[in-house]
Amino acid sequence: MSESNSLVTPGETVQTHPWSRYVALGDSFTEGIGDPEPGSPGGFRGWADRVAEELGRGHADFAYANLAIRGRLLQQIVDEQVGPCLELKPDLVSISAGGNDLIRPGGDPDLLANKLDAAVQELSSGGATVVLFNGPDTASSVLGRIRGKVAIYNENLRTVAARHDAVVADMWSLRQLADPQMWDVDRLHFSPLGHHTIATMVLEALNVPHTLEPMAPKPLPPRTWREARSSDFVWAREYFVPWVIRRLRHQSSGDGITPKRPTPGPVFGPDVTGLPRG
Repeated sequence: MSESNSLVTPGETVQTHPWSRYVALGDSFTEGIGDPEPGSPGGFRGWADRVAEELGRGHADFAYANLAIRGRLLQQIVDEQVGPCLELKPDLVSISAGGNDLIRPGGDPDLLANKLDAAVQELSSGGATVVLFNGPDTASSVLGRIRGKVAIYNENLRTVAARHDAVVADMWSLRQLADPQMWDVDRLHFSPLGHHTIATMVLEALNVPHTLEPMAPKPLPPRTWREARSSDFVWAREYFVPWVIRRLRHQSSGDGITPKRPTPGPVFGPDVTGLPRG
């Protein structure tokens, strides 16, 4: 594999990595929620699609599947996605799981890490490269109250990665994610800019040259205290309260949803992302 993370031009043919079949596992983060794209299966693009698009450049036999479903807890991901993933015989797997558990009361980062360890053991048993995601620093977000649990889970995750020679996609150190424009209007999922930034980080963690150029959010005009509080009220009414109601009713945003890319195949991204370049 190349030791360079240099940017390559979109039309350039690059043979820079050993993988031919990539399968992504997880929840809404990996499904791509927050990054709408009408031309993509399921109507969302996301960081995993963006990574697969880059991995497919210059690799005519490259195939990609995405089994992630929004709202899934870690145990559900293990029960529903690990087996089908292994049946697809991937040589590259990403799994991001545990976030939905941690935001719930009683979410235990130590117990979650034990479950993740067993899953990674199974996923790596056939020789596949496994990519694990730690959680972002939630200090400046609506999830600030679980920052401590996220930090503990992240340390446990690094131990899991070391045990199984997995790659860690380091979200905690990606300080760009502290910018509100990296997040969707629901404040729980990433925006197209956030997904693009994360995809770049993943490719660099894999040591793969790519065509993704750095992008930065445009400066926002200052808001008054009243405007900020009004925005918080709208967010609570439209996103937080419905989330709480679903929890009380034991419902999930993923009820009735099926994987957007259940079988491996080529993936091609749109020519224009619509994102600001900075």
